[in-house]
Amino acid sequence: MSGILTLNAGSSSLKFGLYEQADDPSLLVHGQIDGIGQNAQLILHHGATTVRDQIRAETQHDALQSVMNALAPHMRGIHIAGVGHRVVHGGPDFAAPVVLTPEIQRALAEFSPLAPLHQPHNLAGVTAAHDLFPDAIQVACFDTAFHRGHPWVNDTFAIPNVLYDEGIRRYGFHGLSYDYVTDVIARDFPELHAGRMIVAHLGNGASMCAIRHGKSVGSTMGFSALDGLPMGTRCGQIDPGVVLYLMEQKGMTSHDVLSLLYKQSGLLGLSGISGDMRTLLQSDTAEAKRAIDYYVFRARREIGALTAVLGGLDGLVFCGGIGENAGVIRKRITEGLEYLGLRINGADHTNTREIGCGPTRILVIPTDEERVIARAVHAAVVANSY
Repeated sequence: MSGILTLNAGSSSLKFGLYEQADDPSLLVHGQIDGIGQNAQLILHHGATTVRDQIRAETQHDALQSVMNALAPHMRGIHIAGVGHRVVHGGPDFAAPVVLTPEIQRALAEFSPLAPLHQPHNLAGVTAAHDLFPDAIQVACFDTAFHRGHPWVNDTFAIPNVLYDEGIRRYGFHGLSYDYVTDVIARDFPELHAGRMIVAHLGNGASMCAIRHGKSVGSTMGFSALDGLPMGTRCGQIDPGVVLYLMEQKGMTSHDVLSLLYKQSGLLGLSGISGDMRTLLQSDTAEAKRAIDYYVFRARREIGALTAVLGGLDGLVFCGGIGENAGVIRKRITEGLEYLGLRINGADHTNTREIGCGPTRILVIPTDEERVIARAVHAAVVANSY
């Protein structure tokens, strides 16, 4: 049997999925490794069974080898035909999944300064996978691809055009998540797919996307994965004058500022407690409350802005760890937006997809970025088999 392996490599984590190759690949086993380089833990899900093990993994290569060791009992009789990788940044040119070559890998490495928490580790995962599966097709799937084709006014900044031509523009991210959710909407809610919706991907990384007729026309994230909503440790929208002030008046280096905005800000910076929304919701401190208040305020503000981009709103869709599981956050975000037709009903929303009771639909759809990757790998394997 031919199989597909999907990899989503982060700075200290590696998510993986093993699929049977098919037009709509069938998930066999999935899981993740957290704490790479520190106290690494492997979590593997097989059907209703979950296994957790402490492992030693100093690098992405170590982590992938640990994944393969854990998958070995499940891979008997399975040949890995292709490996799919989530690559955060595809720049202005990569608007569809691509089979990776050394030349393309070098081109993608040039985008590392635009996604320093993700891109280098995504590409380290590619190298590790190539070493372990030299005969498998390696496919990159880009978080920016879903947003290519935006109107120019959404993609540009009010800076000299020559910089836009050089690639300094708004890209948008979380495209694999939006791709999956939009596909589910097309299948199960075709009338909404034909209209105007905002999809809110709320997790440790967070963004929103304005979608008209199934196509992205606006996103809260811009040139980098810092922009827009506050996140677990990332700042979200910030006046660029703050960056200049920190460097010129506070004497901070570019590395200092990068660390501050990517790793020490967001919910963590506001609360001083944690970047995890679950922890903040359980806290009774004033700092945790203020962090949540800001998060909710920014989410409401972005919904208003994206509604203006769309010229109206037919549906709001929540996905991501917070969007799918934190009902209190969904409720707080929609409170005060009744003028847009948004009202959440008072029912228990466990395993419920439609949660609105107003004229504008409100849905919760669990996202599945790995399945989008697996489908792309299958297509590449088929295309390269002739």
